[in-house]
Amino acid sequence: MVQTSRADVVIVGGGIGGLGSALALARRGLRVRVLERAAEFGEIGFGLQLGPNATRILRSWGLLDEITERGVLPGRLVMRDALDGTELTHLDLADTERRYGAPYVVVHRSDLHAVLVRACEAAGVDLVTDTTVMDVEIGDDHAVAVSAGRRDSGRLVLGADGLHSLLRGRVHPDEPVSSDYVAYRGAIPMPAPGARITPEDVVVHVGPYCHLVQYPLRHGEMFNQIAVFRSPKAMAGEPDWGTPDELDAAFARTSEAVRAALPHLWRERWWRMYDREPIGTWTRGRLALTGDAAHPPLQYLAQGACQAIEDADTLATLAGEHDGAGDPDWDRVLADYTDQRTVRTARVQRTARTWGELWHCDGLFRAVRNALLIDRDPADYRYIDWLYGG
Repeated sequence: MVQTSRADVVIVGGGIGGLGSALALARRGLRVRVLERAAEFGEIGFGLQLGPNATRILRSWGLLDEITERGVLPGRLVMRDALDGTELTHLDLADTERRYGAPYVVVHRSDLHAVLVRACEAAGVDLVTDTTVMDVEIGDDHAVAVSAGRRDSGRLVLGADGLHSLLRGRVHPDEPVSSDYVAYRGAIPMPAPGARITPEDVVVHVGPYCHLVQYPLRHGEMFNQIAVFRSPKAMAGEPDWGTPDELDAAFARTSEAVRAALPHLWRERWWRMYDREPIGTWTRGRLALTGDAAHPPLQYLAQGACQAIEDADTLATLAGEHDGAGDPDWDRVLADYTDQRTVRTARVQRTARTWGELWHCDGLFRAVRNALLIDRDPADYRYIDWLYGG
């Protein structure tokens, strides 16, 4: 027997973007249900970075103190040359907080997710697990998320089902784009014998077609490392790409400090890096997309979670602005949501690709890049004001 159930908003996907949207909309007084395909709510255990554009919103939701207590407020963002170890440039994050009115926080992904789950529960969000949505029936004034044994109807169905979104296909017929890069991760307890680390900073070592990111987690009790490199096998079209032998080869020329990180990475699993081309609309009728389902970026700006949080705040704000006696005018909400968010997130996606090229250059380009970055005034914010500013 098929169970039919109704809510104001049905959200497909219980990751950071889905839960953020659920919380923001519930805070507006809407009845929200989240459908998660896993048997329980949870996230993979590695770190993420939250810039001031996201932490301002988390503060407005009343969550920033708890997230900060679970995370780390690093002292600097530092860029080093991965071959010779030279410091190229940095951001003083205390100065950054003064400029943008909110801190830069690094946090374990599962800790942020747990905070959002508890906040959603407290706000009355209906959290449903073990439910795989197979399709959405789209109407002019409602949509229905269809899964085995149930139909969840809402004035809006919001697709928060990630990079490989099923629901995106109902809005735009495209596929993820491979960057030919792959990431290896490792979150290790401190102290880490043999690792060359700077425990108070976020450090990125940029090298020819590879980079390494390092930063502390959980009050410095853990240390997060991500090694990323371009795979020759991927470029050759081979199906088995990103393997550990390619990891070692990619970092063979790097400094001793970078190579010391490699034994601390998880080698039984790796993440191939994809994004998608920006699209001009995320909506079809009463189906809308959010987070990585709408605008998955490459990782170079550390904005995946941040942009999903921005989506959530924007959608909820518009629902409040276009509220008609407790029932938002969703046609106006979604039109404004598209207008406000697609241009900004497209810039994030394109800039992330460009920064990846800057990080991974070699030869003369590398020499020019290094010279320009070394000459940079650390108080020069002209290239990030657009991203972190209010």
